[in-house]
Amino acid sequence: MVFAPAYLDYNATTPLDPRVLEAMLPHLRERFGNASSRHEYGRHARRAIDEARQQVAAAVGAHPTEVVFTSCGSEANNLFLKGAGGCMRAGVLAISAIEHPCVREPARQLVRGGWQLREITVDAQGRLDGEDFAAALVAGAKMVSVMLANNETGAIQDVAALVMRAKPFRVWFHTDAVQALGKIPVNFRSLGVSAMTLSAHKIGGPLGAGALVIDKRVELAPLIAGGGQERGVRSGTENVAAIVGFGRACELAVSELRESARRMRRMRDRLEAGLIASGARVFSTGVERLPNTVFFALAGIDGETLVAHLDRAGFAVASGSACSSASPEPSRTLLAMGVDPVTAKGAVRVSLGRSSSDEEVERFLDALAETVTRLKQMAAIAV
Repeated sequence: MVFAPAYLDYNATTPLDPRVLEAMLPHLRERFGNASSRHEYGRHARRAIDEARQQVAAAVGAHPTEVVFTSCGSEANNLFLKGAGGCMRAGVLAISAIEHPCVREPARQLVRGGWQLREITVDAQGRLDGEDFAAALVAGAKMVSVMLANNETGAIQDVAALVMRAKPFRVWFHTDAVQALGKIPVNFRSLGVSAMTLSAHKIGGPLGAGALVIDKRVELAPLIAGGGQERGVRSGTENVAAIVGFGRACELAVSELRESARRMRRMRDRLEAGLIASGARVFSTGVERLPNTVFFALAGIDGETLVAHLDRAGFAVASGSACSSASPEPSRTLLAMGVDPVTAKGAVRVSLGRSSSDEEVERFLDALAETVTRLKQMAAIAV
């Protein structure tokens, strides 16, 4: 029997939900107006953006006026760090040691402007070290950025508790919630953060749409100046179709969250049981994780090599973050967790989605066993 290729890399991106595409299509065809125009075409585009803003805000318990649309999660992270950092005197910026590159790199850029960067350590499970976090606050941190759920291990941080600890120090606290949205409940108010990053293409929405949910007390210097769109924080003609798709994707993700999370957790548990039985080391199993994510390594097997062979066998998986996949270096997340470099270099991520099936999980485990056996035979011959 010939099977269709199995996509198991949903943390990198998700397929566009047909219901989202249906909502977008009119804005790619007859409803093509510029939302800044005063005529009927423009007014229709503006109403569509306003509705999408309400949908995104509702999905995370925010007010629509707190939602600033961007082109992606990376831009939203940069907008907060550089935008907020540009409106205050340079000081200490604290980020977790396992942040995504689109937080880590703009943080490093701020160092050139006089900021001091402090990376907060994590434990062996990938959770923030409480003592080091407290030390960063005492050291005078003005801004903190800690991701809600890690894109590689799936480990979830107790951001609400961290925010409470940081409150007396009056810091601006940001969380990258890109991987969390649509997989676990996410609430801007309950978390208590000053800013939160979201992305459409991780939840069945289109590429090219993201958002920064921002407390209106936080002053931001815009990264892009011009026509004054998005309250002057993010100028540029809005991508109406993508924004509409983002809003619809948020609506669907929240309404279907409970059932999709239950299905994904069941498949994840079956996948992990099979991996552990085969001798794999699965990371961050000792803490709460996203219901869809498994990060594992097999002794003596290189991660990039395994990913390539599984691809040829019809399974799309990853060796870590999609934004870092061009780098042959071991996972920075695992190194920060104290995993030795050889094991870290062998890590492979499987991330399930709403379209994943039990049958794909079983076929993956069979293909993995065959691939590992073949790789070990090849290594033995080479010796």
